[in-house]
Amino acid sequence: MTTAAKSYDSVSSEFSPWTDSNATPLIQFQNVTKRYGDFVAIDNLSLDIYEREFFALLGPSGCGKTTMMRLLAGFEGLTEGRILLGGKDISHIPPNQRPVNMMFQSYALFPHMNVEQNIGFGLKQEGKSKAEIKDRVEELIQLVQLQQFTKRKPEQLSGGQRQRVALARSLAKKPKLLLLDEPLGALDKKLREQTQFELMNLQEQLGMTFMIVTHDQEEAMTVASRIAVMSKGELVQVDTPAQIYEAPKSRYVADFIGNVNFIGATVDSIAINKDAQEIEATLSNNTLVNATTTEITEIKQGDSIWLSLRPEKIAVDKAEPEGDRNKLKGTVIDIGYVGNVSTYHVQIAEDVIVKAQRVNRNRLRNRQITWDDEVWLHWNEDAALALDK
Repeated sequence: MTTAAKSYDSVSSEFSPWTDSNATPLIQFQNVTKRYGDFVAIDNLSLDIYEREFFALLGPSGCGKTTMMRLLAGFEGLTEGRILLGGKDISHIPPNQRPVNMMFQSYALFPHMNVEQNIGFGLKQEGKSKAEIKDRVEELIQLVQLQQFTKRKPEQLSGGQRQRVALARSLAKKPKLLLLDEPLGALDKKLREQTQFELMNLQEQLGMTFMIVTHDQEEAMTVASRIAVMSKGELVQVDTPAQIYEAPKSRYVADFIGNVNFIGATVDSIAINKDAQEIEATLSNNTLVNATTTEITEIKQGDSIWLSLRPEKIAVDKAEPEGDRNKLKGTVIDIGYVGNVSTYHVQIAEDVIVKAQRVNRNRLRNRQITWDDEVWLHWNEDAALALDK
């Protein structure tokens, strides 16, 4: 086998403080537990977040991600453990005394105030002078590009404009950390995608630390330098978006991020290189396959494993590909057309359907593969990931 171990990392090596043993985290969750009666929302959780990160908490409803954010903001008290910010224990400091601000999904703008007044409200409450407030508000209005809307009230603004006002207000007091609780959930898809890039550019421009809570996998993958995938109050995997997608450490993570196929196989042989394993296995129909792991695992010869295969890594053709492995024959039972790509649902056994994607380079009328066609699915030897859990 010739497959080499890979490190999937889309983050520039110029900014990866989590790989530096000498780097000091800005935020530290140390053995944090939060209980509501008998219910454990956060279970003995430890996590480091670094300055200038755009960090995402990702998971299904009820996994504990919003609770983590509220603990950090001070809106909830810890049951056990402590939270450090800049090396200082803030666990028992009131919310209004923490150098942290939070932007809510609802934006929570004051309906009777115009854009300028909403942005400057927190500064006015702090007792800043009119001149200081005016200068800071003008600076932020320029930053979020709302110069034409300064005298408008919230009901006179679009959803995207209200989102920018809420963001500017959150930044007014120059917090060390900005918490974003599902900040784009009220926007339509196209505007949400546009605003994601605006948030990224703004965060880089300010050099601040942002933490976003979201259940939208694409949103987390787009904006974050690192993602923490959560389940039932625990961290399942913390890594860069590329590592989370290309090298998930469990079926849960692979299944939660994007589309994926899981195909059962039995391990025939294992070759170990520096920091990964290369595996040869057999499917139930005696098809030979190659797979890799992202690190040394406890998988051994004879074990039953799952092959994790992303649909876009599987080619679909009518002609049988060369070679004796990494190919399956099946019948097209459904096709999902989404414009730029089509997803083919191919039945390879009575109870096994595999999804594969194909770029629509030709017009729909010239489609080469359609319903009920017999096709071959095939993939490169490093496309499948072996998972034992």
